[in-house]
Amino acid sequence: MRDDQWLKDRMENIWRTIFSDVEKKNNVSIRFKGRWKNKFGHIKLLKTKDTEIVVNSLFKHEIVPEGVIDATIAHELVHYCHGFCSPLERKYKHPHAGGIIRHELRKRGFEYMMKMEKDFVKKQWVEIYKELMGKN
Repeated sequence: MRDDQWLKDRMENIWRTIFSDVEKKNNVSIRFKGRWKNKFGHIKLLKTKDTEIVVNSLFKHEIVPEGVIDATIAHELVHYCHGFCSPLERKYKHPHAGGIIRHELRKRGFEYMMKMEKDFVKKQWVEIYKELMGKN
């Protein structure tokens, strides 16, 4: 089973290879939390001015493809680089306006991951969610 250190290593690798042009201006932590059916993750600016990224705890299970987790992390890092929940200058008024997340992920080479995640949600997630919730 995956843990928070595995998730941190994943985020650092994605940042280093895909978001290397984005300056990390504060402490950015990542952890597993929650067991949501309709949310894979979120980003939050803490009172300490640090940024916290949270990924659905059900993704600890190896049945969830690593690519789905990578796409979730990348999605949250796009919010960070657009100035949402980060000290960077805000680039847009709304975090998802006009498909800006999709556009940014495509620009950074995540098109395949986005398609894989969409297929996963459409074809597998509901059954996996039911199975994992029955185990916990």
